[in-house]
Amino acid sequence: MSPQVAGLLQLTALIAALALAYRPLGDHMAKVYSSEKHYAPEKWIYKVIGANPAAEMRWPAYLRGVLAFSAVSVLFLYLLQRIQGSLPGSLGFSSIDPDQAFNTAASFVANTNWQSYYGEQAMGHVVQTGGLAVQNFLSAAVGMAVAVALVRGFARSRTGELGNFWADLVRGTVRILLPISVIGALVLVACGAIQNFSGIHQVGQFMGGTQEWNGGAVASQEAIKELGTNGGGYFNANSAHPFENPNPFSNLFEIFLILLIPFALTRTFGRMVGSLRQGYAILGAMAVIWIGFTALMMWTEFAHRGPAFEIAGGAMEGKETRFGIAGSSIFAVATTLTSTGAVNSFHSSYTGFGGGITMLGMQLGEIAPGGVGSGLYGMLIMAVIAVFLAGLMVGRTPEYLGRKIGTRQIKLAACYILVTPALVLGFTAVAMALPTPADSMTNSGAHGFSEILYAYTSGANNNGSAFAGLNADTQWFNTTIGIAMLLGRFVPMVFVLALAGSLAEQKPVPETAGTLRTDKPLYAGLLVGTILIITGLTYFPALALGPLAEGLAS
Repeated sequence: MSPQVAGLLQLTALIAALALAYRPLGDHMAKVYSSEKHYAPEKWIYKVIGANPAAEMRWPAYLRGVLAFSAVSVLFLYLLQRIQGSLPGSLGFSSIDPDQAFNTAASFVANTNWQSYYGEQAMGHVVQTGGLAVQNFLSAAVGMAVAVALVRGFARSRTGELGNFWADLVRGTVRILLPISVIGALVLVACGAIQNFSGIHQVGQFMGGTQEWNGGAVASQEAIKELGTNGGGYFNANSAHPFENPNPFSNLFEIFLILLIPFALTRTFGRMVGSLRQGYAILGAMAVIWIGFTALMMWTEFAHRGPAFEIAGGAMEGKETRFGIAGSSIFAVATTLTSTGAVNSFHSSYTGFGGGITMLGMQLGEIAPGGVGSGLYGMLIMAVIAVFLAGLMVGRTPEYLGRKIGTRQIKLAACYILVTPALVLGFTAVAMALPTPADSMTNSGAHGFSEILYAYTSGANNNGSAFAGLNADTQWFNTTIGIAMLLGRFVPMVFVLALAGSLAEQKPVPETAGTLRTDKPLYAGLLVGTILIITGLTYFPALALGPLAEGLAS
């Protein structure tokens, strides 16, 4: 069997698995966020934190809950790292430096999981399990809560109430993320991923020296790392490490976990707004982009140019032989079209065009299918923009799901889509203009520029993957990327929740013969075109200086 056919079979199996899980999981999440029942463990949590889960919140109160909870999470994780040297189970590792601790705390709370350190050489068991793994759950639950609040904005009328943040946070964690993660961890253990709390031990002698590895609760953290589209690995090699990702089956299973909730949330959206066809339209737009990017990535990496590629069967540099080009390409597209950032290959070693595809996937806003929660609300923002553009073309006031898209709504949507490009391009320009940041580049020319562009693209879009040729463990990059991660995560949420509140206050507009049908393939195509055009106009000059220039020169 040729590698191309094997890759096609893997992609087919993945799509089939996602299709089987789509309906039951989507319906389950809709029930979770619509239920008025509280389980006993949830009631205990509400009592501890002093929250009233039955109290409805308007968007400012909902936003205050998101920001306050996230601020406390950053502070807690920062302090935990700073005192690591005094904690049991630290494996002898010292406390983390202030700039690194800030970067890591911001990273995991913002669902970015950018890592400018070697996990197996810096973090002990307490920080890994009690800090990083916990934030993998909570940051994902925050994103899902904000997405559900926006969906309620479309579903409700004549009220500014969007639900209760604390109830959404707890339910998302207890009823969705935790059960699936337990099952996922068991599957990964069965595949060969490790799950223990052993210390550092010698595993062999190599070239006259010794090699040592520490154990850890890897499988459990790996499951929520992928399911919650987090991405931070226990080891520096991330999902290329055999302790995290042992074989081709576990590789495909991890991709399945990455895409599972973001795709299924479209059915949750359709169920909650009372029209499954609306959910299918959003799903169709997401699927077209994801399949298109995957096909393009596999084509670029399988292309034979030169004898080395001919012998290897494609661009195998930086890729695990366990997974091959197909398994690596599918993983790379899944992790950059979502806010995951986990990697099973070295993105810096991809072809020029291949590296550009990973960057473009993040620059789209990671909405196909995007991160857990963030993908859905990002796509809905784009849906509002697409409806507005369609209304301009026919001279009619735009409407979406029975809501008029007026001046206030389009201003909020426009502010949302401007935040991350401003962060990415602004920080990249400053880093390239200053003398010190450029010293961190391993490569010069177009590839070196791509390293810095990729770093800020990954940070501001809350992805977390890296070209890996960049030495980001400096005060400049730890601080600026940390700021980019926090602003890129929470500033857009301000506009999302404000938009949700303005929509929920409206009176539904009756559908007429002139209403644009947003549940049809024509609108899904318009939505895809809007996404590609907006991203192209925003990032094309920067991409032309980096991956496009490198790809054309190779």
